[in-house]
Amino acid sequence: MGGIIGMFSNSPVSKKLFYGLNSLQHRGQESCGITVSNSETLLRERGMGLVIDVFDENKLNRLEGNIGIGHVRYSTSDGNFEYNTQPFMVFAKGTEISISTNGNLINYQILRTRLEEDGMMFQTTSDAEVILFLIARYYKSDIVEAVKKTMDVIKGSYSVILLLKDKLVAFRDNRGIRPLVMGGTKDGDTIIASENAPVDIIGGEVHRSVLPGEIIVVDSNGTKSYFHGGALKPKHCIFEYVYFSRNDATLDKVNSYNFRRRCGEILSRESPCDVDLVVPVPDSGIPSAIGYSQETKIPFAEGLVKNRYMGRTFIKPTQEEREMAVKLKLNPLKHVVEGKKIVLIDDSIVRGTTSANLIRRMRDAGAKEVHLRITSPPVRFPCYYGINTPSRLNLIAANNTVEEIREKIDADSLAFITLEGMQRATLIRDDRFCKACFNGEYPVDPVVI
Repeated sequence: MGGIIGMFSNSPVSKKLFYGLNSLQHRGQESCGITVSNSETLLRERGMGLVIDVFDENKLNRLEGNIGIGHVRYSTSDGNFEYNTQPFMVFAKGTEISISTNGNLINYQILRTRLEEDGMMFQTTSDAEVILFLIARYYKSDIVEAVKKTMDVIKGSYSVILLLKDKLVAFRDNRGIRPLVMGGTKDGDTIIASENAPVDIIGGEVHRSVLPGEIIVVDSNGTKSYFHGGALKPKHCIFEYVYFSRNDATLDKVNSYNFRRRCGEILSRESPCDVDLVVPVPDSGIPSAIGYSQETKIPFAEGLVKNRYMGRTFIKPTQEEREMAVKLKLNPLKHVVEGKKIVLIDDSIVRGTTSANLIRRMRDAGAKEVHLRITSPPVRFPCYYGINTPSRLNLIAANNTVEEIREKIDADSLAFITLEGMQRATLIRDDRFCKACFNGEYPVDPVVI
């Protein structure tokens, strides 16, 4: 998982990429990096930590160039190590190529082993390096053909942006599992990113999503589109709308804020609750709580104060860090919840530790009753496409009934939205979403031989 951005411009891009990466910070807080082309060579700066901490004026000034890519990262299966910080770089037939990726290859280990047997020496444990090495191997003079041949062998989810000295190349897996949008500015800048926020902030307008299986090439001749293979049924990750994306993100024609608000409305009808206050778990729970409150006429209240300087809790790499992050990030408002029956609205329960922590602290703050409503179904299956749930052992809903979960987290009641209700909230009738973490129906077979 992570956030990626690429820009092709007539003016320096380093500061624009810096601003864009800041708007993608919610997608990963472990490390970040930027690569630019000065038309002769590629220049790169990377580091561990937040974008605002890694980059200063001097570093950005050293990145002189009008084409560039950037990345913010959190680790899934490959570990939180400095050597995994993207963008990566490689030389291929005398050509420098840099890469930023979002997603996860399910056949990564098989491909890596084959490449190592052929003499490749890896410097990281990231599947992005496998993608880059394959492109380098297949590259002769046509980057599109190299990308197509790479897409023939990699399996899983991926949105990728490549930087060569004179062009940007972006491509998306044939199911479109991970998001990728493209837009531009009135000055002629072309921007490709994981979400629309970087395009908006830089002053551009989103034109459309990069289509599943599409390869985009941007150079001095303009923008060209190519496709890999035949059309496959899209399977966009629905968890993007549930949790990962910003409220202002519109990905593949679904707006995250409206989706979340509608989930709250639907959940209030599916699982009503006799309480005094509707309290959101910020930030992604806020639109859903608004929808729940508006539908039921139960007052909406800010019962949790969020520390805006803390990152997201679910994507912290260790359980100890996640638990401490919850304490630092959210603090109950005693004078709001004391003596009240409340319903907490949250987007998901993955491991259950955050919910148990919040409910306990709400009771300590004097809440009379604490009910929990979740605007996604129980997460019962691991994700192999870039979300950090590698084992069913880590998923509380995979090993417990709803009633058993309620007991473990000490809620007065617990209810999840139904799969059908969540689907209705998208306002899209055909089933073009990956919901494997909820129903176990994987669009790409996780067992690759």
